[in-house]
Amino acid sequence: MTTASPSGADTPARALPRKAQIREENTVAILAAAEEVFAEMGFRGASTAAIAERAGVPKANLHYYFRTKNQLYARVLESIIAEWFEAADRFGVSDDPVEAIGHYVRAKMELSRTRPAASKVFANEVIHGAPQLMGYLRTTLRQWAATRAADIDRWAAQGRIDPVDPYHLLFMIWAITQHYADFSCQIQAVLDRDRLPRAEFDRAADQITRIIVKGIGALDRRPEPDTTD
Repeated sequence: MTTASPSGADTPARALPRKAQIREENTVAILAAAEEVFAEMGFRGASTAAIAERAGVPKANLHYYFRTKNQLYARVLESIIAEWFEAADRFGVSDDPVEAIGHYVRAKMELSRTRPAASKVFANEVIHGAPQLMGYLRTTLRQWAATRAADIDRWAAQGRIDPVDPYHLLFMIWAITQHYADFSCQIQAVLDRDRLPRAEFDRAADQITRIIVKGIGALDRRPEPDTTD
């Protein structure tokens, strides 16, 4: 395994000491198991014993890394938020409404495909009044939404989309994309699938994007590409 040096050359990656490597592997296993158990049972129903069993580590080891269930739950939420904000950054990759919304929808759908349990943990937290996340919702998420709302209002002012309520457009995108994680069993039952393949998520993302951008007039108002030499 190699890593890029500041000069751009590849240099051998520095291996972690064995003890640190074991700690990292155990932490990753515990967090992955906790995400699944919290998604299935909720915070109150989940136990550190169940999480330890799912992770394949003794309960005492789990408490060595995370002293309490609250601490473990907070760490799981931090991990989810970090990845969701990385996906949220995709909204700003282009000033073209079609591209920006398309990138965001696809990033959110990819998270619904690869980390459905994470979406369920987040949904459970919010459904129960966001006791752990209310501060985040009222500050970081509110600020991000305000920035994106300003982008959407600017597109409308420039005549690139129809006038829309920017916040309700964002809520719509969140609801549709997270539905594929939060209600996956319903979708699988209706489509008669044990699981949805990646191609189905990609097809859904394309259709969601097209319906949204067409609904807000972005396709009709999109300038024709310049084909002149």
